[in-house]
Parts: sequence; C-alpha cells; structure tokens
Amino acid sequence: MQALIQRVSFARVVVDDDVVGEIDRGILLFLGIEKHDDPAKADRLLKKALAYRIFPDGDDKMNLSLQDIGGGLLVVSQFTLAADTQKGLRPSFSSAATPIDGENLYNHFVTQATSLHRNVKTGQFGADMKISLLNDGPVTFLLNT
Repeated sequence: MQALIQRVSFARVVVDDDVVGEIDRGILLFLGIEKHDDPAKADRLLKKALAYRIFPDGDDKMNLSLQDIGGGLLVVSQFTLAADTQKGLRPSFSSAATPIDGENLYNHFVTQATSLHRNVKTGQFGADMKISLLNDGPVTFLLNT
C-alpha cells in the first residue's frame, strides 16, 4: 500500500462537474492499494500520514503534522500507484488490488481517517476524477507500508 501525500494550500476533486471533495490547507493523499494489502497495513499508513511532520513550525522547519495544524485530509483512490513500470513502455497493474478489494480497503481507510481526524474529505472510488490543487512548497512524499 502506498500513499503519495502532497502538502497543499487547497485541493478539490470534481466528478461530472460536481465538487465531491475539497479542503483548504492540509494533505492531498493519493492511495494506491495492492493485492497483498490489508486493514492493518491501511491503519499503519494512515497513522503515519496523519503524524508525518511536513508543515512548518515557527522557525520554518518541517516539524508539524496534519494533526498539529488541524488541516484537511483529502483522500483519493489512485490505482496507478500500484503500477509496475520497470519493463516496457506500458504500465502493468497485475499487483493492484481487484476493484472490489480495493474499494473495501479504501472505505476502511476513509472510515478510520474520519474516526481519527475531524476534517476528512474524499474523492469517488473508481470515478474519472479531475483534481485541482496548489502544492505548497512543493512538498510531496511517497509513504509505503
């Protein structure tokens, strides 16, 4: 399981011209789920993302977490993070979770996030989403379980 996190000034997800999720300052988290992932891995990854210190403190050092600043968390499923890109010119998705398993684990991740953090928004699993964001920094990290 992977989470690509970006520190953002704002982020928005649009599906069919409707805004389905939007945050101001916080983290845009793209979640990639693979076949071998399970709820325990999702829980560990979520706790790491919420506690990861990527926001500046008073000395402008990355020393504060999303929980410290009370920022928004926008969770977007992105199966392309599970792609194998080592061979050829076309990605392979053989290691990605099935759509049913992926959606179940995504829903688990979102439910846990909502129970641990007050400001959680989401994209729409399996939809063609348009993402708008202003990356702050830019600050982007790939977290793995």
